[in-house]
Amino acid sequence: MSRKLIAVVGATGAQGGGLVRAILADPSGEFAVRALTRDPESAKAKDLAAAGAEVVAADLDDAPSMRAAFDGAYGAFVVTNYWAPRSPEEEAGRTAAEMELAQAGIAAEAARDAGVTHLVWSTLDDTRPHFDGRDDVPRLDDGRYTVPHFDAKAEADELFTKYGVPTTNLRTTFYFDAFVSGMEPVRGEDGTLIISMPMADKPLAGIASEDIGKAALAVFKRPDLIGATVSIAGDHLTGDEYAAALTEALGEKVAYRPLPWEQYRTLGFPYAVEVSNMFQYYAENHRTFTGDRDLDRVRELNPELQSFADWLAKHKDEIKVP
Repeated sequence: MSRKLIAVVGATGAQGGGLVRAILADPSGEFAVRALTRDPESAKAKDLAAAGAEVVAADLDDAPSMRAAFDGAYGAFVVTNYWAPRSPEEEAGRTAAEMELAQAGIAAEAARDAGVTHLVWSTLDDTRPHFDGRDDVPRLDDGRYTVPHFDAKAEADELFTKYGVPTTNLRTTFYFDAFVSGMEPVRGEDGTLIISMPMADKPLAGIASEDIGKAALAVFKRPDLIGATVSIAGDHLTGDEYAAALTEALGEKVAYRPLPWEQYRTLGFPYAVEVSNMFQYYAENHRTFTGDRDLDRVRELNPELQSFADWLAKHKDEIKVP
């Protein structure tokens, strides 16, 4: 019996790589995997090939390459990377949100033309309805979005419907992995290790990036989920609870000291305003956001789902402690 082929966009990234590894490790052997990457000669791509994946060159900005990469595939996993490095010329030509919308359209059209039976689209919630009518949250991208890397993905959901692609929308969330890269604890003036998410005292849904791929594999095994939106997380913790888990894992006190959203927006690093808007959305909308991500239902899809403590047990040595 031939295995059904899944084409995975972003196969050397966090989400796509997790799905490729999940397919290769799946004891049922139901699926074969085609790993799509812009650079098949990269070390990560070669590792996937050595593990048993078919590795092909494809680029979400290149429609013919996507159509060829989806040819013969039963399923396709599509994720876009808002944070991908871009040249000054590329940034001047279109915003990152416009890039994601264009890439989603290319993927949707390619999937339609290739006759893909089930597509899983990695997406996020639309923050605009929550902030509608308010003047305390800055608008970005000429007023089009409040959190562009959320809102553009949510807007792109409609493209897969427009092109008639049988799709499951897989809504993700904050990565635990951020504590290794970008949100590591810092040393305060008093010597205490600090994390400083602007979440006030509200819970933040988080997930191990590897578990996104495992959830996607489970969705591909559930054709009844075509047309559905599946929202996932691995834990719902307040800032104090994240800090307590880090304290336990690192063997040193970690304190949570949140900044107000208005102050966070003034920090001056790239995307500070957008990131502050994002955390404000997480905090103010926490009941709906975490409620949509019922951990028992997520665990039914992925019995190996990791809590933050589970993830820390595996990755605490990767956290750089100053």
